[in-house]
Amino acid sequence: MWLRWLYPKALWRMDRKEKKVYLTFDDGPIPEATPFILKCLRERGIKATFFVVGDNIHKHPDVFQMVVNDGHVIGNHTYNHMGGAKHSIRTYQANIRKCDEMLGEKARLFRPPHGWMRVSQYAWLSRKYKVVMWDLVTRDYSKLLTADDVVNNIRRYARNGSIITFHDSLKSIDKLKTALPKCLDWLIEQGYEFGTL
Repeated sequence: MWLRWLYPKALWRMDRKEKKVYLTFDDGPIPEATPFILKCLRERGIKATFFVVGDNIHKHPDVFQMVVNDGHVIGNHTYNHMGGAKHSIRTYQANIRKCDEMLGEKARLFRPPHGWMRVSQYAWLSRKYKVVMWDLVTRDYSKLLTADDVVNNIRRYARNGSIITFHDSLKSIDKLKTALPKCLDWLIEQGYEFGTL
């Protein structure tokens, strides 16, 4: 994948020798999705990494506090889910810092919305954050996929060290209500442990 060449210090996959996967949830927190995701994780004793949008924290501070209280790792996903390609480095930096302000401290992890940023933005980011990409995108946001398709993506592509991306969003939640429990249970049945980044 050419993006791996473009972002050489970014984290794409963890240790291939460990039977462990790393669940990540992008775009929340929102009341329509986050509590359900947290419940699924809590019932199975799983910790995950949530890449949060600052404006959603502003709108739903109580939902964000639920994520924090459950002990999940928090990463920065910009304040406005800002795609790097359309914005200058200065505007992008300001948006990321604004999200950090909502977190109350500077996050050590960052994931770019849409998985894309300019090389200049990446160069700045990689000095201040661990930039986290992924090994497996479930595509739970896609209108073309069903809940079963999301489960099949996990079954087909999960492997040792996979960083798995789900979405804590309105686009995904209808599918996740069926798919997420099935995905988690299948990963457990396969003997995977769950790590945080």
